[in-house]
Amino acid sequence: MADFLTTEWFAELNETLAAAGPVPFERGASAIRVVIEFPDAPRALPHAMTLILGPEGASVDVGDHLAADALIRLSFADAAALTSGKFDSATALREGRIKVRGDINAIVPVLNWLQQAHPHAL
Repeated sequence: MADFLTTEWFAELNETLAAAGPVPFERGASAIRVVIEFPDAPRALPHAMTLILGPEGASVDVGDHLAADALIRLSFADAAALTSGKFDSATALREGRIKVRGDINAIVPVLNWLQQAHPHAL
């Protein structure tokens, strides 16, 4: 597996998400955009990514999106530990290590799908 937030990592994650097939949205639902920020990421790496979930599938893009439905902020170390499976999101939330703003409930209906598609996704 490629190092967290590298170009190769984004490519691998997008391949995994594409192979997972359509996101289980209700008919007529629009895409959901969740920006995930890592304010203390090393300079050479992105400080944010956008998870896009739509009826046709899911993908991630480098950077943030102005029309995000929700914003998740966590440290670079915690994010890397989450994506490698060394730390779980439930514990991170309980301990206050993940800060959430916006309509995070928009993503709740597809969390099971996301967990199956990419077990270490946020």
